[in-house]
Amino acid sequence: MIVRPKLSWIQLLFVWRGSVMITIWPRLLLFFGIAVLAIIQDNWLFKEPIPLNIVPFSLLGVALAIFVSFRNNACYDRYWESRKLWGSVLNRGRSLIRQLKTMTDMSPEAQDEMVELLMAFFYTMKHQLRKTDATEDVNRFVPLRWRQRVQDCRFKPAQIIQIMGECVQEAKRAGLIDPMNNLAIDESISGLSDSLGGNERISNTPIPFAYSILLHRTVYIYCSLLPYGLVSSIGFMTPVISVFVAYTFLALEAIAEELEDPFGFASNDLALDFMCQLMESTLREQAGQPALPDRQPNENYQLT
Repeated sequence: MIVRPKLSWIQLLFVWRGSVMITIWPRLLLFFGIAVLAIIQDNWLFKEPIPLNIVPFSLLGVALAIFVSFRNNACYDRYWESRKLWGSVLNRGRSLIRQLKTMTDMSPEAQDEMVELLMAFFYTMKHQLRKTDATEDVNRFVPLRWRQRVQDCRFKPAQIIQIMGECVQEAKRAGLIDPMNNLAIDESISGLSDSLGGNERISNTPIPFAYSILLHRTVYIYCSLLPYGLVSSIGFMTPVISVFVAYTFLALEAIAEELEDPFGFASNDLALDFMCQLMESTLREQAGQPALPDRQPNENYQLT
């Protein structure tokens, strides 16, 4: 996620860090070269003008813009839904710790174990979605008696939810939680499971590949042929207009690719490290421990 101070309108025109220009500039150079080649062919190589004009590109461009925007909106919906699910995880986690501390007679040690398990749930969910190794965070948070059990599981956050449910049931059988409060606590734990399932659904269900490849091919063919439709009418301005049109389509496509899987490390993906640290910090405060300092963006203004 890009986090920058507010920029003026003139700064936004020339900003580099945090934009998709870093990704697409080689392709823009390619289309600039195609536009220069179109000028050379039209003015010096071919005796007859290139038999193309702007009319078909105008019609196709409108349709292509609609389809590219549709894909971009679909990818942003995935991004925003995953952000809401992570916000729900934070809210459910806060509610669960409050309920354990105010609605049960569990010992402080047992409550602290639940806090540690909940923090382990946040971090292991992040690792599962990013497909990274969770060993370090499992060793850091999961109490020793459950550590190997979690390590041996493929779906570690789901196993941690199972362990939290077992802890609550043990406390209920010991008379430390009455049946009505047990229902409220179980609802909070079930809410964590719902949010986990929602994030897994987004992670495991990409935009249909055939749709993505169709748009990708169409954009590149359109941007490659566009200079030949422009050169007869605008001449030496063809490279400028062609690159500007290509920038619009390629930038939208690049942003959509990043947002399609919002759990990665791209510039516009969710800042899962930041959110996990924020969740850890707020839970530590609820448990009577000092909060952690906020995670800061790197030199490229990216917050991971």
